[in-house]
Amino acid sequence: MMIRSRIAPTPSGLLHLGNAVNFVLTWLMVRKAGGTLRLRIDDADCLRTRPEYLEDIFRQLDWLEISWDEGPSGPDDFRRRFSQQLRLERYREFLAELRRLGHLYPCSCSRRMIRSLAPEGVYPGFCRERSVGSGASWVGQALRVRVPQGSVLRVEGQEVPLCKAMGDFVLWRKEDLPAYQLVSLVDDLDDRITLIVRGQDLFPSTAAQLFLAKLHGNNFFADAVFCHHPLVCGEDGRKLSKSDGALSLATLREGGCSRALVYGAVARQVGVDPVGIATLDDLRRRYCEIS
Repeated sequence: MMIRSRIAPTPSGLLHLGNAVNFVLTWLMVRKAGGTLRLRIDDADCLRTRPEYLEDIFRQLDWLEISWDEGPSGPDDFRRRFSQQLRLERYREFLAELRRLGHLYPCSCSRRMIRSLAPEGVYPGFCRERSVGSGASWVGQALRVRVPQGSVLRVEGQEVPLCKAMGDFVLWRKEDLPAYQLVSLVDDLDDRITLIVRGQDLFPSTAAQLFLAKLHGNNFFADAVFCHHPLVCGEDGRKLSKSDGALSLATLREGGCSRALVYGAVARQVGVDPVGIATLDDLRRRYCEIS
């Protein structure tokens, strides 16, 4: 199988060490396999996108020495040809097919109400007996997909109970924007992605997207190879997150950190001695030697 993979940063914050480890690891696996790497920037959530975050993506990828074979060459090229905002009709088309098949329903529940009644964060299905009418009857409401009770998907040999992990998750937001699960799946299908490298926290997302692909009748995604790697955690033991104010690569660089910090973290994840690894080529050579 021809390897096609992607790195998919989100311009909703400055990139941090956890992002960098994922991108370098993906690059490493693709280059070893002689595959194709695509740069996909996930800006479907235009409410959180900022120009300075978009520019930071290209600045940090350049610093990390990461090259890609497909995708934008810079911020202007991205806005002109590759923004997910240019693909909204494609996402609507995919959504319409799921709607036609009867898998969706409108939901008017607020996040505050859901949190108060379901502290674990999984939507309890208050609106699931509703149906999506014709025209724009659901405008101003979210569209959720029905996940049957007992739905279990196998991801990397691990069983993920989707109904418990995700519940009836949102595919189209009340702000009239596509949700991450739909956007990520559609782009991976259209780009014919065969290798997806993610953090272990995204097992539920992988299960959700496998579920959606099956509902839609697309078997290609089920044949993709998934690699869920250990998370990079902060001093408090929690995973690094933009929303929690994780130290950005820009800040680490200003403090004198070198690329070797990132390469060493990746080396340890793939079982390579990080001592003496100063460049991406050093890491690549060591990685190719072990298998």
